[in-house]
Amino acid sequence: MAYETLELLIDGKWRQGSTGKSEPVLEPATGEAIADVPHASAADLDEALAASAKGFETWRKTPPAQRQKVMEAAARNLEARVDEIAENLTREMGKPVGEAKMELGFAVDVLRWYAEEGKRVYGRLVPSRIPGMRQMVMKEPVGPCLAFVAWIFPAVNVMRKVAGALGAGCYLIIKPSEETPATAVAIGRALQDAGLPDGVLQIVFGVPAEVSEHLLASPIPKKLSFTGSVPVGKHLQKLAANTMKRCTMELGGHAPVMVFDDADVESAAKLAAGHKFRNAGQVCISPTRFLVQENAYERCADAFVAQAEALKVGNGLEDGVQMGPLVADRRLDVMEDFVGEAVGQGAKVRVGGERSGNQGNFWAPTVLTDVPRDAKIMNEEPFGPVAPMMPVKTVDDMIEEANRLTFGLAAYAFTSSGATANALAENVDTGLLAVNSVVVSTPETPFGGVNESGYGSEGGIEGIEAFLRTKFVTETGV
Repeated sequence: MAYETLELLIDGKWRQGSTGKSEPVLEPATGEAIADVPHASAADLDEALAASAKGFETWRKTPPAQRQKVMEAAARNLEARVDEIAENLTREMGKPVGEAKMELGFAVDVLRWYAEEGKRVYGRLVPSRIPGMRQMVMKEPVGPCLAFVAWIFPAVNVMRKVAGALGAGCYLIIKPSEETPATAVAIGRALQDAGLPDGVLQIVFGVPAEVSEHLLASPIPKKLSFTGSVPVGKHLQKLAANTMKRCTMELGGHAPVMVFDDADVESAAKLAAGHKFRNAGQVCISPTRFLVQENAYERCADAFVAQAEALKVGNGLEDGVQMGPLVADRRLDVMEDFVGEAVGQGAKVRVGGERSGNQGNFWAPTVLTDVPRDAKIMNEEPFGPVAPMMPVKTVDDMIEEANRLTFGLAAYAFTSSGATANALAENVDTGLLAVNSVVVSTPETPFGGVNESGYGSEGGIEGIEAFLRTKFVTETGV
């Protein structure tokens, strides 16, 4: 299967960067270069900004029903290429091709949902205190927008921003990750082939700091949507403040998994392990701190270890593989540091704890038990296939530990007690909470965190609201 031709999309034209600068895309399962991704120069970025300013009125004034038809045609284009796009996603990201197909299916659902929701962007009439006056609240596109996207979900992370902006009537310049560029290019081609007007969506690549600083310095874009780390999010927010751009920040997390002794422990371990090792743990909502009530601790640890030992690790393109490599070799050093530091503080390696194989960026599924709360892995997002466990006594202790960190993206809990579930819903400081489930994200529901995990939502009516602004109009004598 041929890898996607990597190009920039600027003002409706696919092309290379004007300076010829590029960088290699490495296949994480083999370490081999599979393509070169072009970099946009400052002049290229200025051309994209100018196209956004010039063409915004075109898509904004396109009736929502017509926008929906273009987006639906793009969804069908993606479905027609799903096998090809999924294989390329696996080649650049590493996840099993079955996971890649599921991600693409989710992304298509997001596109369709926003296409329909764009037809339901309603204003309202407010009864006036003054006779003869009409008061109208109007919703309108916020303007040209920017989006910077991490590598973890090359289809979904891109589509949430693209579909939200297009559904609301906005133009968008997006910079996907240079490590996983092919999926974003495929999404752009699907939309162009569906009849998206030139310049409505523009795709650029380059040195992240250079691209973001150049684009954010311009007064043309009115909004930034970012998915990535907490430190980078804080930096971008400061840059956006100089031109008063509104922001949506989907930043890192450190999701607690609370397993109570009244839960079905084996079922909880099976669900949590499947979610933990999805995408090799490289998921912002991945379960990362396993807090288990004392009476269930050993049973939970044993069941989790069994799930980890049963996983088939390998190249995501091979049949039967359940977990692929980490996206880059730098992540292997991070895993070694987390595990070594925890063991040095008394944690026990129940399974894994080391690199796997002698080619590619593979790390064995790892379970650590008796991990002290001050170990680095209990305080910093691991972003890999390492599950640290610690015993906890009471419900109150569980909530206190879940809220101990400054993150607040996702949390998970397993209990048969309605009272406990209610206490968690009211007291756990998080943007997303799943009880006896691991589902915290669908196209029609809001997705986002609190505290240092960011603010604003993608998905649901909240996601399209993020690309709209409010105008109040009064009329008399009409």
